[in-house]
Amino acid sequence: MRDENKATRQEKIEQAAYAVLEAKGYAGASMLAIAKAAKASNETLYNWYGDKTGLFKALVLRNAEQVKQQLEEGLDGNARPLELLQSLGPRLLSLLISPRAVQLNRAAAADPTGELGAVISERGRETVAPLIGKVMERARLEGDLVFDSTEEAVGLYLNLLVGDLQIRRVIGRAPPMEEAAITQRANQAFAHFMKLCAA
Repeated sequence: MRDENKATRQEKIEQAAYAVLEAKGYAGASMLAIAKAAKASNETLYNWYGDKTGLFKALVLRNAEQVKQQLEEGLDGNARPLELLQSLGPRLLSLLISPRAVQLNRAAAADPTGELGAVISERGRETVAPLIGKVMERARLEGDLVFDSTEEAVGLYLNLLVGDLQIRRVIGRAPPMEEAAITQRANQAFAHFMKLCAA
């Protein structure tokens, strides 16, 4: 199968997986139900993803890749660190509270093996936080930030940006946010962070 055809079919399967997950929950999201929704064969899903956990792991990886890519491109480019951090905020927050992220976190909570939660942690905070830390360390080297512990500085920023908003979205206690509200919250988080850590 040609790569572009496979990519198109994978996108349809993954869209179907989200739809089935929303309708039936993680326990009810069988590979057969997803295959039917995607108009694909059950055999194709097992060949490509291994099992249901493998399929949802693939969703997690795809969801996390965009923020990781933006950070890596920024670190490799000529963007000023603080500009990169500020531009990242709305995209990171949007990703963390998106309907797909909410569904994946609900699936992880319902996964009795704990495998999905481990992948979300590994590909989420454990991957993104060190990259944010590199951005902050570069800003410190350029004389724009002052902090003792990179880990604490990253934690402070993420707490200001996300707080308990993601978990409230996951448990249904916070409504979806419009893009303007996400940008406003991200800008406020950045402003508060700069008050505490600006040189």
